Amino acid sequence: MPCKVVLAAEVASNYTSEIKTEVSQKETKPRLVGFLANDDPYAEKYAQSSSKHLAEAGLEFELRQVSRDSLEAAIHEANHDDRVSGILVYYPVYGDDRDQKLQDMVDPTKDVEGLNVVYNGKLYNNDRHLDGEKTRKAILPCTPLAVVKVLDHIGVYDHSLPYGDHLRGKTIAVVNRSEVVGRPLAALLANDGAKVYSIDINDIQIYERDPSASINSHTATKTDFKPEDVIPLCDVVITGVPTAAYKMPTKLLKPGVVAVNFASVRNFEPEVKEVASIYVPSVGKVTVSMLQRNLLRLFNYQH
Repeated sequence: MPCKVVLAAEVASNYTSEIKTEVSQKETKPRLVGFLANDDPYAEKYAQSSSKHLAEAGLEFELRQVSRDSLEAAIHEANHDDRVSGILVYYPVYGDDRDQKLQDMVDPTKDVEGLNVVYNGKLYNNDRHLDGEKTRKAILPCTPLAVVKVLDHIGVYDHSLPYGDHLRGKTIAVVNRSEVVGRPLAALLANDGAKVYSIDINDIQIYERDPSASINSHTATKTDFKPEDVIPLCDVVITGVPTAAYKMPTKLLKPGVVAVNFASVRNFEPEVKEVASIYVPSVGKVTVSMLQRNLLRLFNYQH
C-alpha cells in the first residue's frame, strides 16, 4: 500500500472556519502580544507566520522585540494590560532554567502556550480542567496539542475505547524531550494510554500510565535502551530535532509506521515514504490553529 502524505493545512482546515466565525461575532477582538528576545531565525519565522494567520482569523497580534534583560519587565507590563488577551514568548531565550522562570512569570489567564507552572501541573497530573465543575479546560502547549490533533485526524486515536484510553495498545516514540514540546507531548500521549519512548540525546525514558494506579497519570522510567532497540517496536514515530543534520534512519522503522515530524527541518529521510503508511512532514499550520484556539479560549474566560 502506498504511503499517504498528510499536510498540516488539511488538518488545520478543521478549525479555521470555526475560529473565524466565532471571532467575527465579537465586538472586541482578542489580542495577542508576542515577545521576541532571541536571534533564532526559526522563532522569527514563527512570529511572522503567527502574525499572518492571526490576522486572517480576525485576531489582533503585536510583536514586541525586546532584549533579554528587559523581557521580565515587558512580561510584567503585559500581564497588567487589560488590552492584552494573550502573551506568547518565543523560546529559547536563554536555553536553560531561566526560561522556566520566564514561563512562570506569564499570567496563567494570558498564557496561550500553556507553559506556566499552573498548566504544567495540570498536564503532568492528567487533570484536564481548571475548576471542580469542569467548565473550563486547562490550556495545553500549542505544538504538543497540534501533534495530538494530527494523530486524531489520521486515525491513530481509537474513539471506540473509553475516554482517556484512546491510545491504549499503541507504542509511540517521541524524539525530543524539550520542556516546551517533547516532554509535554510524551506526557499527553502516555496519559491517553500509549506506551511512549521519550528519546533524548542523553537517554531513553518510558512514559506509561499504570491503569491500576490510584493516580490516573503517567510515570517516567529511565532505561539503558538505544534508539535501535525501541524504534523498530513503534507504531508511531514522532520527530522534533531542530537540526538539519539529524535524520531518523529509515531502516529502523517498522513497515506501516506512522511518521510525524514537528521540527522546523525534515527529520525523516526521503525513503520514509517507502516504509510508512502515513507521513506528516510538518505540523506548523496546526500549531498556529491551536495558538488561535488557545487565545480565543483565554479571551472567553476573561470575559
